[in-house]
Amino acid sequence: MSTADTKTARQQLIVELLSRHAVRSQGDLVELLEAQGVNATPSTVSRDLVELDAVRVRHDGNGLVYAVPAEGGDRTPRPATGSPASQSRLGRIVRELLVTAEASANLVVLRTPPGAAQYLASAIDHSAPADVMGTIAGDDTVLMICRDPAGGDAVVARFTDLAGSAPKENQ
Repeated sequence: MSTADTKTARQQLIVELLSRHAVRSQGDLVELLEAQGVNATPSTVSRDLVELDAVRVRHDGNGLVYAVPAEGGDRTPRPATGSPASQSRLGRIVRELLVTAEASANLVVLRTPPGAAQYLASAIDHSAPADVMGTIAGDDTVLMICRDPAGGDAVVARFTDLAGSAPKENQ
């Protein structure tokens, strides 16, 4: 059984594909799914797009592309995951929201103002840093899990550089 054999997994893959590619038609989406090893008929993809509340929106240079609602229902297509635009967006968000950063082995704890942690974690996830396995966000805290067992200090240094100045660590 592949990871996208379930409806939920296939729909999550569709959301990821729509965030990384300018998908102009359902046929394009079927081809992208096939490239990921997922066989889906055009009618299945059509139903998935309806259930995901996807719509076609105008996008710079690409005409109409499919988009799904993001945080707050925003349908603006986001920069592709790992793209220079997503890196630039992450830098801007880190400068605005990072309060403190602290590491312990492969774990990094980032503090934000109340209510901002999920927004920062989403920007981190979309920038797709190779040394980060994933993020978990609460209200004002983001936990990042690094791939390297001792990689937390390097990630903290990178995020404090992005912030423009070294935030104080919590005592």
